[in-house]
Amino acid sequence: MKKVQLIRIAHGRSGDKGNGSNVGIIARHPKIYPFLKEVLTEERVKNEMKHICKGAVERYELPNIGALNFILNESLGGGGTVSLKLDAQGKTHASTLLRMKIEVPEELLSIIE
Repeated sequence: MKKVQLIRIAHGRSGDKGNGSNVGIIARHPKIYPFLKEVLTEERVKNEMKHICKGAVERYELPNIGALNFILNESLGGGGTVSLKLDAQGKTHASTLLRMKIEVPEELLSIIE
């Protein structure tokens, strides 16, 4: 196992969904997706994003594209049209999550290197 940032094995996109942000994390290889499902739980994402997300985290699985979609409720200060936050649409939330450090098996890292 090697400790690396999530960005080594996945990429992401994010945006707004009312007062919540929508964060998609996509495996860089199909063999990595099962590992992401195991490691990226709602609780773990909530803990990593607690400084941003004040509500519950919901996770949706998209196995056909090897992705997980997270809704971070109450993370945008009321939403894009009323928020005073610098990032009122949550565009940086995927980048923030991708900086999370996780323990990854060496054989998964070798797939993408």
